Amino acid sequence: MTRTPPRTAVRRVSLLATALTGALLLGGTAAPALGTPQEQDLHDVVPAPESVRPDPGSTFELTRHTKIRAAGEAAPVGEHLAGLLRPSTGFPIPVSRGQVKDGAIALSLDGRDLGPEGYRLDVDDDVVRLSAQTPTGLFRGVQTLRQLLPPAIESRTEQPGPWTVPGGEIVDRPRFGHRSAMLDVARHFFDVEQVKRYIDQLAQYKINRLHLHLTDDQGWRLEIESWPRLTEHGGSTEVGGGPGGFYTQAEYTEIVEYAASRHMVVIPEIDLPGHTNAALSSYAELNCDGVAPPLYTGIEVGFSSLCVDKEITYRFVEDVIREVAALTPGEYLHIGGDEAHSTTDEDYRKFMQRVVPMVAKYGKTAVGWHEYAKAAPPAGAVVQYWGTENADPLLPEAVARGNRILVSPANKSYLDQKYHEGTELGLQWAGLTEVADAYGWDPGSYLRGVPEEAVLGVEAPLWSETLETSDHIEFMAFPRLPAIAELGWSQAEHHDWESFSRRLAAQGPRWEHQGIDFYRSEQVPWP
Repeated sequence: MTRTPPRTAVRRVSLLATALTGALLLGGTAAPALGTPQEQDLHDVVPAPESVRPDPGSTFELTRHTKIRAAGEAAPVGEHLAGLLRPSTGFPIPVSRGQVKDGAIALSLDGRDLGPEGYRLDVDDDVVRLSAQTPTGLFRGVQTLRQLLPPAIESRTEQPGPWTVPGGEIVDRPRFGHRSAMLDVARHFFDVEQVKRYIDQLAQYKINRLHLHLTDDQGWRLEIESWPRLTEHGGSTEVGGGPGGFYTQAEYTEIVEYAASRHMVVIPEIDLPGHTNAALSSYAELNCDGVAPPLYTGIEVGFSSLCVDKEITYRFVEDVIREVAALTPGEYLHIGGDEAHSTTDEDYRKFMQRVVPMVAKYGKTAVGWHEYAKAAPPAGAVVQYWGTENADPLLPEAVARGNRILVSPANKSYLDQKYHEGTELGLQWAGLTEVADAYGWDPGSYLRGVPEEAVLGVEAPLWSETLETSDHIEFMAFPRLPAIAELGWSQAEHHDWESFSRRLAAQGPRWEHQGIDFYRSEQVPWP
């Protein structure tokens, strides 16, 4: 059954509306109005840091005279930080390469063994010192520092302050090196600026991979120069019959480079051999009967398949992989492989055994949804689990082969599932997923037969059958995206719902200042 999603942006309860009506009473105490300075705590960080040592006797204050000191490879991160701080404070906050003096925020690269994304943050009355082994580590530390400033720091217009940072020390590094979010731009198309907006939102919570689902039955979203009708025809619609759209290769490169500026790697997905109606409709010769089907605007799955026995299929696939790989500096290329119900197991294995080596031929590591494990991808290839159970017979075999497992169970980490029966957006085939459900599992021990050392990381996919606007994306991603981000970044011993829900609640005023439309779950004690 085809479902046409709502055409209007859905905004539920807004913190701004609450502030305009006066104050929200919680436990008999009026919450501060939006923009009122709030006392920050060194522990009020999402994801939870590895080590926190508060110094209650110290507080750093950002003033009109504050400078950021960052030299060499640290300088771009310093400029990024300054760009975050200037609009709300109205302060000039110059970035210089001089020595550290009082009233400075000092970013430095040093030899401490904190890993490629770890950092150390030291705050006293006079100086904020942020150090890391790499610029990426500094960037992750900046995301922590911004959460230690009052929520109004996120505003793009000048606010009154004061701008204080609690004193103490944070030493931090991630549990998993792969922490990703997926955005489906195939069911509904999202333009370059919308993707950049989501990248900025993801970066705040230390997500380091953006998986873009670029092709599906409803649309082909990336220009392939050797097969131009993929976008000219296949990109011309979307779920519900809208105009669709696509990225030129230059626009895709713009997204990749913008993500890199946020220390995030793009993983493109070209879904094969199913989920291919947009391609089949664009080129009749890719169909076994030589007849192109009409474009598809519904949301059913499993009905399409490339013709496994035609040689032109493999010329097509190799051309696509070659062009996508050339545009993508990251190590991974996702080839889908899910829900290929119109392809027999024998044909599926035959197809994958020819296609997976093409990914390596063009210098990339293959990623596929867990069904492709039945084709025995080589050691090093990544198997992404999306099922709703905590076991699958394909997974122990994949681990034994040397495949890494990316964990994204649909009933835990899929951000497009409804929060509750009354949620107007989203689907519920995997079950209702409230914030506590998204947080209440451990990626390192969730799958039977998959030890933690075989887990590459965790992903939060967001499918777009019912989503059309940035407001829609934000409402479904927030507050569940930070929950998945914490599971991927923070050590298992720091996973605690009571602590997380309190820290998550403190993010609400920040999101309001950023204009993020979010779901005010009754499970979270919003201020």
